[in-house]
Amino acid sequence: MTAPVFVVEEVPAGPEFTLDGPEGRHAVSVKRLNPGEDVVLTDGRGRWAEGVVKSAEGKDRLVVAVSGVFEEPEPAVRITVVQALPKGDRGELAVETMTETGVDAIVPWQASRCITQWRGERGAKSLAKWRATAREAGKQSRRVRFPEVAEALSTKQVAALLADADLAVVLHEDRDTPSDALATAPLPAAGSVVLVVGPEGGVSPEELAVFAAAGAHPYRLGPSVLRTSTAGTAATAVLLARTGRWS
Repeated sequence: MTAPVFVVEEVPAGPEFTLDGPEGRHAVSVKRLNPGEDVVLTDGRGRWAEGVVKSAEGKDRLVVAVSGVFEEPEPAVRITVVQALPKGDRGELAVETMTETGVDAIVPWQASRCITQWRGERGAKSLAKWRATAREAGKQSRRVRFPEVAEALSTKQVAALLADADLAVVLHEDRDTPSDALATAPLPAAGSVVLVVGPEGGVSPEELAVFAAAGAHPYRLGPSVLRTSTAGTAATAVLLARTGRWS
């Protein structure tokens, strides 16, 4: 089994580091790590250190012998999913599974057909939940570069994001709107892929027109229709397999 991952503000160069606070408590009291066990310390931005537990002190202090520091390069093809706001806790589910799959960035989108509204304090709390979910899912899936979770964007702002992408995709299953299979989309060898996932009610015709004007093309995943909370994960998996990042 791969070593558990813990987040630090700054990756230590060694030779010894004390992990304390909430992460130390998780390592000592929850994971119950013992001397001799391997750990990974990361800043979540691609820099990480390998280490071995020297000792566990109290309930929240883990002393680690650092054996090496490494840097994971940025991916050649960066995948961003623009996620329409789902109802209830399905937003956190989407963020969790997309993070585990390997997405690079997640952008919340206030689509016209979204029932959920992010306004004021509620919006701030929801965004904080998404970011905390990405962090925890990144640790659980043993990532050292966690996905960025941006501020919620309007349709106009999403269109600007699509216009700058090397491949701009809108997942769309409407039989009246011709679409190609995502598995056959022409991927760039390097650059950015921005993929839009609509709400349960679908992307509106007006939004489709705005996105098309920005250079986005409609694609479908397959013959079945996925929920908004799972479509981004499935699409990310298709793209990661095709870019070679899963090889």
